[in-house]
Amino acid sequence: MIKAGIIGGSGYTGGELIRILLNHPLVEIDFVYSTTRAGTKVSSAHPDLLGVTSLNFTDKIDPDTDVVFLCLGHGNSMKFLKEHSFHKETRIIDLSRDFRLKEDSSFQGRNFVYGLPELYREDIRNAKNIANPGCFATAIQLALLPLAAARLLGKEVHINATTGATGAGASLSPTTHFSWRENNMSHYKAFTHQHLDEIEESLSFRQTRDFKLWFVPNRGDFTRGIWATAYTRFSGTPEDAYELYRDFYAKAPFTNVSQDPISLKPVVNTNHCHLHLTVYEGMLLISSAIDNLLKGASGQAVQNMNLMFGFEEEAGLGLKSIVF
Repeated sequence: MIKAGIIGGSGYTGGELIRILLNHPLVEIDFVYSTTRAGTKVSSAHPDLLGVTSLNFTDKIDPDTDVVFLCLGHGNSMKFLKEHSFHKETRIIDLSRDFRLKEDSSFQGRNFVYGLPELYREDIRNAKNIANPGCFATAIQLALLPLAAARLLGKEVHINATTGATGAGASLSPTTHFSWRENNMSHYKAFTHQHLDEIEESLSFRQTRDFKLWFVPNRGDFTRGIWATAYTRFSGTPEDAYELYRDFYAKAPFTNVSQDPISLKPVVNTNHCHLHLTVYEGMLLISSAIDNLLKGASGQAVQNMNLMFGFEEEAGLGLKSIVF
């Protein structure tokens, strides 16, 4: 058994981590840190945990715990680590974007490995610190990595992706209010979204950066999940495309390639990514579906933890989707 601490436990990703780790066979939750809710029950922020756990939030850390998950807003993980010290052997998994890019990956003597298991599995196994990928970045990279690995990305890749309201975090904003979100849809940060840098960096690891990503992110009128489509030039057959993708993900337990059409609901509440391919008149369309809070955040963080500690990759992640 290992002990885990959660920093920022009252938000969406913190809540998902608590739920997963309470049922993980090899993890005990050491503490759940929250400055705004210290001394109150965890179930006061996450009412589905009423009767499941008696844990309270705390404003104290255990510097010697085995692994710490940082579930903080972007820019706050770096600030937290400047103000709080952990043992050099404590593993850190950061869910913000503070350490995702190579130029930001070294901090206070710690080196952060980008935590996309389908690309960096062996590096993650040997890592002490992980920068967990962004949610859009996960869905889009999983859609495009097989092409990049085969150096088959077209010079232009067009991406359209829609995320649920939880992608904006638990704090209220004008576009997360029910009266705005219901029966509504809009795009934001078209062509400039902050996840583009990490997507391009990962794809360039496999294919020289002679491609251009045109990414339009959308707000959907649902709670959770990401539905992404990407298309680019492709000279092969549908059979070629499926062989390429199935070979690339043959050892990836959470990324599944389907010849049947896919939809969003079957991956919601799971750590799975579903992919579907369509070839038409020299274009390859890739559809990708994930849960933004699980495969796009907390589930992938636990997947990374499992690899770091030598556990079974799927440990604690046998989660059931809700398809109706």
